[in-house]
Order: sequence, then structure tokens, then C-alpha cells
Amino acid sequence: MSDAIALVAPDPGWPAAYALARDEILSLLPAPPLLIEHIGSTAVPGLMSKPVIDIIVLIADMAPVQDAIPLLERIGYELRPDVSSPVRLFLRRIGADGVRTHHLHIHTDRDDVQRHLLFRDQLRADAATRRDYEALKQDLARRHAGDREAYAKGKDAFIDAVVQAAGGPERRPFWKA
Repeated sequence: MSDAIALVAPDPGWPAAYALARDEILSLLPAPPLLIEHIGSTAVPGLMSKPVIDIIVLIADMAPVQDAIPLLERIGYELRPDVSSPVRLFLRRIGADGVRTHHLHIHTDRDDVQRHLLFRDQLRADAATRRDYEALKQDLARRHAGDREAYAKGKDAFIDAVVQAAGGPERRPFWKA
């Protein structure tokens, strides 16, 4: 699998790809979630992005979802226990070409879900914030082309500032949940 950071021009097909994945996921969950949303840069029209559809799901209780993990794995999602926690499951989907296509974030932590939604909504609403974020992502992609963790960490301070300016909750590391 390739972990290279490659930003691409916005694709008008991303919302449809999200809708298809959302419907697949909903059909496999044992109960309807409290919320399911398209997040990340592919959810922001006009923003360059890694071509990965990020989906966030808010549920009341993690226990019933455990039964859905083998079903999600059958359609190509892979549970990543190394980046999961008691309040968050992280799964990724890899395409036939070895490139990530989807990230699935399943949460019971309402504050973390709110942070993701606030950030997405701020990017959608404010062109200057969107431009600044895109410039940061391009710089980080150049400097950390093969280091996904460094690329992600390089965005943290910007994201935190935008969310806090919008009145959102502070970020808590998952291991302190």
C-alpha cells in the first residue's frame, strides 16, 4: 500500500462517492447511528485533497458496532486497532491499486465529532480559511510526501485554531478519553 501524500484537484464526484459509501455502511450497522457525515477535505467544495473519502459516524454505544466490523471488512474496510480507542474505531479502505480510498471514523465522543463538523463547516463557509488551509496542506505535502503522520500533525495547530475560533471544544488525545 502506498502512503505517499498526493493532493489532487477537487473532484465533483466526491459527494457521490461519500453517498454510496454511507449507504453501504448504514446497511451494515446494527442500528442507525446518531449521525453520519462526510468530513475532511473531500467534503469541502473547491479544496485540493488527498482523494480519500472521510466518513464520521456518531453512535451511542461502541459494543453493538463490534458485530459490524467483520461485515465492514468483507466490503474492504480494515480495522486499525493501533489508532483506535475505547471511544473511536478507525477503519480504512484500500483500493485494488493499493491506494487508500476511504477512512471510516466511528465515535462515541460527541465533542470530537463536533470538532470535525465545525472545521469542515468553517472551511465551507470561509474562502480565506480554505485558501490558508490549502496552502498549508500543499506545503506539508511537499515537505512530508512520504510521512503521513508528520503531514497530519503539521495541520493540528491550524485545525485547533479554526475550531476554537468557531467556539468548538478543545481537542483531547484519544488515549485520555
